[in-house]
Amino acid sequence: MVDVIWGDDQLQLARFQHAPRDSFEEYPSWQTDGALECARRGDARLVILADDPGLFDGQDPDLVAAYQKVALKHARPAADYAARNAMNWTVVAAPVPGWAVKVFPDLPPQAAEARLWDTIFEICRLKKADPISAWQEHVQQLSARCSYLNHKQYTALKLIGPGTDLSVGLPRGHIWEGIRATSQAGISFIGNLPTEEIFTLPHKDKTEGIVTASMPLSRGGTLLKNFSLSFAQGRVVNVSADKGESALRKLIETDEGASRLGEVALVPHSSPISQSGILFHNDLIDENAASHIALGAAYRFNLEGGTGMSDAEFAAAGGNDSLVHADFMIGSAQMDVDGLKKDGSAEPVMRAGEWAFEV
Repeated sequence: MVDVIWGDDQLQLARFQHAPRDSFEEYPSWQTDGALECARRGDARLVILADDPGLFDGQDPDLVAAYQKVALKHARPAADYAARNAMNWTVVAAPVPGWAVKVFPDLPPQAAEARLWDTIFEICRLKKADPISAWQEHVQQLSARCSYLNHKQYTALKLIGPGTDLSVGLPRGHIWEGIRATSQAGISFIGNLPTEEIFTLPHKDKTEGIVTASMPLSRGGTLLKNFSLSFAQGRVVNVSADKGESALRKLIETDEGASRLGEVALVPHSSPISQSGILFHNDLIDENAASHIALGAAYRFNLEGGTGMSDAEFAAAGGNDSLVHADFMIGSAQMDVDGLKKDGSAEPVMRAGEWAFEV
């Protein structure tokens, strides 16, 4: 059986335009209950993102932030199951006119939508002569890189690039994951399409230094541009942005864990998404354009034994917890990444935005 849960942008917008201002703390419990029941059963989940990134332009940003926090809070119980790989899931993106014209503003809506479809086919390797073989080779390469780094078990990563000098501590038993995962029921699945990353969880208390975003971030209808974060003992202690600083601060203030890192991901500059030179205004795609980090929740499957840990045990091991998980891009052709060993020595992981080791 297939259940379809449909979201409508215009109905969401109408709520912001006309609903009582004090109604945004309310949430339909049947959606929460249904999602949680599916997660508990281990049902497969397919999420098709077809959002207009400018939907809430002109709306009260405080109201938008409040709405998003309530939605995240109610989605949390089911999301925890996904974070433990208790179910198999996939997220894909499908163009809609509002999104397409945001990506290609110089084209009329119909032409922009066709161009966006064509671009998605390109970055998903569907235009290769043998797309299945191309995809299988891609899976193998990323899996091999995960195996290499899992064997190394670096104590930290050192990232150096324009406006970035960041040390990201890694907890003992961290696990690098990539394109392919396995659910607790033993089902192999690809979580995101497209995808170019391998990723793990940082230690929530061991990030130090400054990091500068290499690409804008579209967040809740606001475009964050030229922003930097400073970290001390794992926590954001300073924020600056040319545009969207207020929205960035609201994100970090969502809860205690929103000011700490839950993910560090490596993506080569030569990835098809990076080489397209396009800002997609879509988290699923944009995060795969460059190496990135994420504020907020860490995935339990990125830590040895993490899926069976209590919240307290996960936190004690270095895992971060939050309602949010917000990726932003920091990599570029000018970024170098080193892996730090237990004896303090460093080994190259990436140079000039490309892998520095063979698999």
